[in-house]
Amino acid sequence: MRISTLALSASVALTIGAFGLNHSDYRVPGVDYDSVASIPGNPRMDRTSRLPVTQPVLLAQAGPPTIAPPAPQMPSAPNTVAPQIMAQTPAPVAAPVAPAAVDESALRYFASRGDTARLQAEISRLRALYPNWSPPSNPLAGAQNADPQLESMWQLYAQARFPDVRKAIADRQAKEPGWQPPADLLERLKVAEARGQLVVDSDGKRFDSVVKIAAENPSLLTCSEVDVLWRVAEALASTDKASRARDAYLYVLNNCSNTDERLATVQKAAALLPAAMIDDLLSREKTGPDGQPEFEKIRDDIGRRLVGEGNGDAKFVVPASYLFRLEKVATTNNSASDALLLGWYYYRRENVAVAEQWFRRAWTREDSASASQGLALVLIGRKVPAEAEAVIYRWRDASDDAKAVYLAAAANLLAIDPPVEIDATVLQRMAPVVLAAKDAAAAQQFGWYARAFGQPKTAAEWFQLALTWKTDDEPSAYGLALSQNDLKNTRAVAELQRLWGPRSERIRTLGETRPVAARGVAQPRTVVTEVETAAPVVTETRVVAREPQTQTRAPMRSQAATAQPVRATRSQAPASRPNNGQCTTTQNPESMAPNDALNRGWCLMNINRPVEAAMSFGVALRSPNEKTREDAAYGQSLAYLRSGLTDKAAVASSQAPQSRERSIELQKSILSDRAVGAFKLGRYRETLMALDQRSQISPEQYDLMGLRGYSYMSLKRYADARQIFQALAQAGDTTGLRGMADLDDLLNPGN
Repeated sequence: MRISTLALSASVALTIGAFGLNHSDYRVPGVDYDSVASIPGNPRMDRTSRLPVTQPVLLAQAGPPTIAPPAPQMPSAPNTVAPQIMAQTPAPVAAPVAPAAVDESALRYFASRGDTARLQAEISRLRALYPNWSPPSNPLAGAQNADPQLESMWQLYAQARFPDVRKAIADRQAKEPGWQPPADLLERLKVAEARGQLVVDSDGKRFDSVVKIAAENPSLLTCSEVDVLWRVAEALASTDKASRARDAYLYVLNNCSNTDERLATVQKAAALLPAAMIDDLLSREKTGPDGQPEFEKIRDDIGRRLVGEGNGDAKFVVPASYLFRLEKVATTNNSASDALLLGWYYYRRENVAVAEQWFRRAWTREDSASASQGLALVLIGRKVPAEAEAVIYRWRDASDDAKAVYLAAAANLLAIDPPVEIDATVLQRMAPVVLAAKDAAAAQQFGWYARAFGQPKTAAEWFQLALTWKTDDEPSAYGLALSQNDLKNTRAVAELQRLWGPRSERIRTLGETRPVAARGVAQPRTVVTEVETAAPVVTETRVVAREPQTQTRAPMRSQAATAQPVRATRSQAPASRPNNGQCTTTQNPESMAPNDALNRGWCLMNINRPVEAAMSFGVALRSPNEKTREDAAYGQSLAYLRSGLTDKAAVASSQAPQSRERSIELQKSILSDRAVGAFKLGRYRETLMALDQRSQISPEQYDLMGLRGYSYMSLKRYADARQIFQALAQAGDTTGLRGMADLDDLLNPGN
């Protein structure tokens, strides 16, 4: 007998006895001994090794490491060792002792149901536990002496009706005080209940509880429970135990053979672990039947994820191998999204020349808001603001950042020294944007531009607007004083000197000495908008320029962006909920009555403060009134959805029963968000799973169909992707046309 052990940590020693099979020549008719399938619902069966896994023994270490004595009559086998990943150490578990008689009740039950797969697995399990046991030639032969009540309990267990199993056991013990249920049934029931609680806690992000349950039920940590291993790994990674999370992922790669699960394991790990640990996982890949490394197709996605992370953190260094790989993919596939990722990565590291190459490639391939924004920022930095203004103008209203970049381009264009003549069309389109945005910096530059071309009245109007929007802007006040002085308006100059004299020497001394012009005044040849009173309108066209000493406006900050084909629609707070202005100030909802907290929650949703709203709804959930709790659960789900916390939204929706309409609405939103989130992380199979679940309750909208099409394309299911894109294109949706083009480019490179 051989015992497989893992290295002992500083506080926990994990010793696991693994079973093997000693097949005899005996065969049960209809049962394939060499192809034992896993038992659905039985966490003690490892589907990879097809061997049942014994309960690991967790030992508290005091002093030198010790090894628990092996369980008697337990031969070992490879690939059934749960990883040493637990943070807690439950009380030592005694080694099991084989009972005098083998419990064949489950065997008879599966045979009576005709469940060959489970029957095969149960025979394998019992032979591993009891090497001297031989299966009956006819498992049903003993049925006449079987225990009908026990058979009923096994049936309830097979249906995952665990509370009913507990009740049946309790009822029988009440009637038959001496009766005891089989130890195997109790053990299976305990593990199944633990698994259910672990899933609930994982969905609710109660990670400490997930780790605790896993530590107390190590028989869950096998290849037959890969989802549990994933959840435990996520819990460990989310509680700053990255190395233990890596061990959980490594266990799957070292012991489990399901191709899809292995691939998904690396994808999940890549979203949570540092790059060095990801490389460790990738080193465990196997060669597929096609002769290709099994993880080759996701290395590009890992590179995208790492470069995207680098976009958000200028200090994060992407390993050169991934950077070069993504550059090759972006060049080979002519991918706009990959080029955009690289553009932002290099821009964040002030490598403007390289950033421009990638931004321009992305912009040429697909003129998107993010590509235009990045290219415009680079062009502003290169002091070619005219080109920057032309590039970003189309997308000026796409986002606040895009608007800021456009205003920066406009201000820098006006601020060129010496001033250049700007086309009237450009001036006419810049002015309304500046007025609508109330941007003081650009308005000031309009003032200097007008004054340089001899238009003091227009200059004064722009400087006055800049001061209205930014009352402490000394350069604008100085420009206004100069312009009023040019207009011979001594009273206005005197008032400006009174207000600004204590803060600005040059305004205070204006008129005492004549300012020396730094450049000549150009003759007006083109036009720009003149500003009138408090509601500016276009009245005539003139030329303007800037103060020679004024610094140009610095390029606005950028925000790294990844191309996303869709954005899921999220539910909003009911429009009927009023905003009575009672929630604009910060208040702790814990001191409020449930109904007041509920009203405050809706008020906060109306002013788009969902995080605070979720807290208020949480207080309202304590109400004894059923309707209040229902509304609070609904509101908290919407608040979490709006905050991007999809898993929390799912948990919140279950806090109180909802109407059918609300339940469907929440499920649609939650599944849509899960699909989009999985797509962003390159988890295309999970994306399709979420979309499939959503399609069962509601028809798929166009943007989600586009998401499905691109997921198919990423998984090389080109025929399915083409079918989706064609349907969208026939409906007139531009995503379909773009998807068809992307698919053709992928399948026919160079055409």
